[in-house]
Amino acid sequence: MELFRLTVAQARAGLLARRFSCEEYAAALLARARAFPEVNAWAAQDPERLLAQARAVDASGRVADGGQRLAGVPLAIKDNIDVAGLPCAAGTGALGRRRPAGNAGVVRDLLDAGALVAGKTGMHELAMGITSNNAVTGAVRNPYDLTRIPGGSSGGSAAAVAAGFAPAALGTDTGGSVRLPAALCGLAGLRPSIGRYAADGLVPLSRTRDAVGPMARTVADTALLDAILSGDETLSQVELSGLRLGVPRASMLSDLEAGTAQVMESVLRTLASQGVVLVEADVPRYRELDESIGFPLVLYELEQDLPAFLAAEGQPLSLADVHAGIGSPDVAAIVAAQLGDRAVGGEAYRQARRQRSHMQAICADYFRSHRLDGMIFPTTPLPASRIGEDATTELNGKQVPLFPTFVRNTDPGSVAGLPGISLPAGLSRGLPVGVEIDGPPHSDRWLLSVAMAIEALLPAMPEPEFRGREAVAAGAMQ
Repeated sequence: MELFRLTVAQARAGLLARRFSCEEYAAALLARARAFPEVNAWAAQDPERLLAQARAVDASGRVADGGQRLAGVPLAIKDNIDVAGLPCAAGTGALGRRRPAGNAGVVRDLLDAGALVAGKTGMHELAMGITSNNAVTGAVRNPYDLTRIPGGSSGGSAAAVAAGFAPAALGTDTGGSVRLPAALCGLAGLRPSIGRYAADGLVPLSRTRDAVGPMARTVADTALLDAILSGDETLSQVELSGLRLGVPRASMLSDLEAGTAQVMESVLRTLASQGVVLVEADVPRYRELDESIGFPLVLYELEQDLPAFLAAEGQPLSLADVHAGIGSPDVAAIVAAQLGDRAVGGEAYRQARRQRSHMQAICADYFRSHRLDGMIFPTTPLPASRIGEDATTELNGKQVPLFPTFVRNTDPGSVAGLPGISLPAGLSRGLPVGVEIDGPPHSDRWLLSVAMAIEALLPAMPEPEFRGREAVAAGAMQ
């Protein structure tokens, strides 16, 4: 198998067995990225530094002694997570010269486990969208079809892993920004419970909603990164027979793209054949509450926290200063609203916090009253849309608003603080379809155990074909 196709576990095994060196592995990943520059997954990369660090690992013997679980494995890091010596601009113009002196806590944890940084990945500007069509850094493209979005906001992280530029990556998830690109790029992606990982060194969007999350080709790799980042090693042997999963059909399985619906129903039939108890039940007022809570939390916290974060490191920029450097029209409009007469104020924010507590109580009762181990639903109602469809996209013959359509299933769980993992479940029109499992708060390792058992029943995801290269090369796409 080519080195760029290896999972984290396979790469680690190959390094331990000395089938290849760290330098050879890093060089193979760099060569793969050079072969497909159209993906535009990287926001910043230092190939010579990566190769030098790989040579140092080879010379140190750290791989052979087995003491570091990620020794010699390069990982991709989203451009809103600090890495010392590399830019960290959150994909926006005003922060373009920002070069942090230290590493974010999650990066320190990975480096302590022996990992290398493959590079910083492109993202939707300021993490405020789901296309990763960034007017400042250029559109990130889906490796399955280069004319399609990879999802967002962690689109570069997902595209880098799917394309074979790195075996795993970190993104951040506020309303679906790990799970959604994982689904659209055929990966596993975890949004952990809030507070599970170190939170320093992250360019903030919403402090009560932001969560760093790992994504990889397998649940096992995702679980390994979670264990390193959380210190929690627990995994359970899950017996699928008797497992109880809620199926929120009315709110989260309705109005799906035909291929997505077929994949979802196939997954449910497979689970039922294994004895999983599928409980048809929706969370009361789930989407209604999400729509009234989500944006007030994000906008108010952004206005308070982003300037404070920048000031603390000696870069005193107001939200208006940041707005002046925004290139993407959709992001500029959102930030402008918070700077104008429609700004979310303190009372609206406090009301949203109270409503969220009510939503969390409803979710707790949902899991308790139905005796559920989790709930299952399609991560997105449709596969990847075309790059450039920034306002609307087509779903079942109608033009629908793009952002709320794509996040309608992922956002409620993030507002309620539920951990969730998206798994690759099949294809629709040659594009990946994801299925998500959410669990009660702080059930992360149990959720990963369940996901691992379900993953074993799902079809293997084919390698991306990089369709649309000719159109991109001809300049037919943005």
